[in-house]
Amino acid sequence: MEERDKVVCRFKEGRALKGFLRSFDPAKNDVNVTDVADGKDSCLRLDDLKAIFFVRTFDGDRGYQEKKIYGACPAKGHRVFIRFHDGESLVGFLEGEVPWKRGFFLSRKEMDLQGFFLLPVDEDANNIKVFVVAASVDDLTIVP
Repeated sequence: MEERDKVVCRFKEGRALKGFLRSFDPAKNDVNVTDVADGKDSCLRLDDLKAIFFVRTFDGDRGYQEKKIYGACPAKGHRVFIRFHDGESLVGFLEGEVPWKRGFFLSRKEMDLQGFFLLPVDEDANNIKVFVVAASVDDLTIVP
């Protein structure tokens, strides 16, 4: 059996779905996940999601205090602070190019940009990487 990515898909309204990634293309508007609870396949619309967390385990370690400061690991790209519309915030490294200019998030159709990948500052955290859905971001700041 092939190893598939473990993901936690967080919806904008707050619920989460834990499962195994079947297919995902950041330029498309959906993600296919097999629910770990019941084994059912679901096609989720990115428009309904806040983020997709690629995780080491579904349960994590509730006792672990994640480091949220830069310098916990070598820099892996642009250091950024992200605040979602629901008030949650993340810090991490932007994987790839900066997807905005002059303070405005790029949403040009020719870019086919649905979101971007964020790498955590703590390499020992349960999150391996996070696909942040652009439409759920309230503020994104480059940290000098």
